[in-house]
Amino acid sequence: MPDTHHLLPAILDLHDRIRTAVVSACEQQSHDAMAEVAHDDAGDTIYAVDRVSETTLIEGLAAVARNEPLVLIAEGLPPEGLVLPHGAAEADCRWRLLVDPIDGTRGLMYQKRPAWILTGVAPNRGAATRLRDIVLAVQTEIPLVKQHLSDQLWAERGRGAVARRVNRLTGECTPLALRPSRADSIAHGFASVSRFFPGARDVLAAIDDEIAIDVGGPLAHGKALCFEDQYISTGGQLYELMAGHDRFIADVRPLLRDILAERGMPHPLCCHPYDLCTVLIAEELGLSITDGAGAEIDAPLDIEADVAWVGYANDRLRQRVEPVLRAALVRHGLLAL
Repeated sequence: MPDTHHLLPAILDLHDRIRTAVVSACEQQSHDAMAEVAHDDAGDTIYAVDRVSETTLIEGLAAVARNEPLVLIAEGLPPEGLVLPHGAAEADCRWRLLVDPIDGTRGLMYQKRPAWILTGVAPNRGAATRLRDIVLAVQTEIPLVKQHLSDQLWAERGRGAVARRVNRLTGECTPLALRPSRADSIAHGFASVSRFFPGARDVLAAIDDEIAIDVGGPLAHGKALCFEDQYISTGGQLYELMAGHDRFIADVRPLLRDILAERGMPHPLCCHPYDLCTVLIAEELGLSITDGAGAEIDAPLDIEADVAWVGYANDRLRQRVEPVLRAALVRHGLLAL
């Protein structure tokens, strides 16, 4: 296993600086200014607030790369990535870093919900490098302006996960114990099928209802069987599973391609590899994270691939939910038998 421990302090410090820069920008500028479209990137739309984090990211990693050249792959950068320091050869780089400087931009720029900084570090295998190659993952909460606490999580493959809570006003750090739910049912808990954006929401909602009724039990008059949370941030969704707040989340947007084509609608905005670059932390905490068909989650280490994923708080819950989810996906034409 490649030793990444020496990189951890620099990445944690970089995340701290990005968090400070973004929160400061949100404090000083209006929602409208933060929500201005900078340009449409290959992976997603880039807003003004994204530019704040990207600048801090590149400056910080350039300092790290003076001692150890690396390839940076991130939303907002060219698809082939950026070799740091400038002038270095990609073949001389030991590491590839996959980064989402702000995951959850839309919620943050309107100060609705915290966003996350996500970073995954993998040994450099060139274009063949995969999500499964990541051996160090760090994710840091970018809090709302009115919020003074920020959670920070990291994991090295095979060494477990660590979490702490940071008071951004005082700098005080306290250990944070993350405990995924041990419940084997979704009844009275949060479970969601992601349907963030227009297009085939009816299909996704039907699948969600079918899972809830089959796994959660019969509906009762005047009672809520379970709950959902449409958190528009994959890192945030993973955090909710890791913290024990959510029990099951499925994001199967890439599977909607054929249905949307039949309806004359474009392919939807989907989850990309950089959104899942910290899945290692969830796995080190014991969560089951799969692709849309139930296989091990994996993808190219790039900014363009569409990725479906499903997260289960524990294996017992997965055993109950996964067959129902798969049957619903097949029944609605999202998955072949």
